[in-house]
Amino acid sequence: MKLIIQIPAWQEEGFIGPTVAALPRSVPGFDAVEVLVICDGCTDGTAEEARRAGAHHILELKSHVGLATAFSLGLERSVALGADVVVNTDADGQYPAASIPDLVRPLVEGRADMAVGDRQVRRLPHFSPIKRLLQTLGSALVGKLTGQKVADAPSGFRAMSREVARRIHIFSYYTYTLETIIQVARMGFAIAWVPITPNPPVRASRLIRSTWVYITRAGAEMLRIVVVYNPLKTFVTLSVILALPGAFFFLRFLYYYLTGGGHGHVQSLIAGAVSIILAFQCFLLGLLADLTSINRRLLEHIKDQHPRL
Repeated sequence: MKLIIQIPAWQEEGFIGPTVAALPRSVPGFDAVEVLVICDGCTDGTAEEARRAGAHHILELKSHVGLATAFSLGLERSVALGADVVVNTDADGQYPAASIPDLVRPLVEGRADMAVGDRQVRRLPHFSPIKRLLQTLGSALVGKLTGQKVADAPSGFRAMSREVARRIHIFSYYTYTLETIIQVARMGFAIAWVPITPNPPVRASRLIRSTWVYITRAGAEMLRIVVVYNPLKTFVTLSVILALPGAFFFLRFLYYYLTGGGHGHVQSLIAGAVSIILAFQCFLLGLLADLTSINRRLLEHIKDQHPRL
């Protein structure tokens, strides 16, 4: 059994060394433990520092592609290197290396296909109220879409079986955390939540440059996930919302028409028609989006069955 610990990194000189050095070199249940650092277009000394600290593999990307893509490419390389389990952790040492044996235990014991470190966000003093709220909303959204209890969906500290790592498909360019849990749950894999205590932050977050940027990007990401993974329900709901005022305007016009005053309320008829047309268009968009979603799942299935395609 081989465990590969992957670390996506971008301009992490000064941080990657201590993070790699702190990782365990032996973990119960595994014959080999190796470290893979994904240098996401780094132009500083990240790669060299990681090598000196003991990283076994360095995947150097020619340009900066972002966290989600770097994470995905890391999984592909880990699978190619023969990993039976892949652990993902952060380059700044946010996640405790000492918790890796606890994180992989559900997989080693056969109780789960993926384990996620639960940071118990509400207890973290260095998280702002806005960040706690959005992280909680993200977990609630994923729980709603998967029908499971989700403790800490935005946590990047996670262990995945080889099969999970091979079948995950990342569509976001911003982050991988929420989307991957939805995919894993929908494919029927078991997910375990492991309580952890994160290390104190050593620098500001690279993903969260300001509260407003975080709110905008996190909100947009959650909206995209809802539309992608539940398109028919989303557009049908929007269609009903648009149809209700249309029905009201039609009934209003009909009332005045039957009582002899319809000629003065043509604007109600026009407003009702516009609203109903928009509602019908939303319904059609929902059908098309649902068909697209089915087609995407079929393509994923084909790729899973024929990895070389």
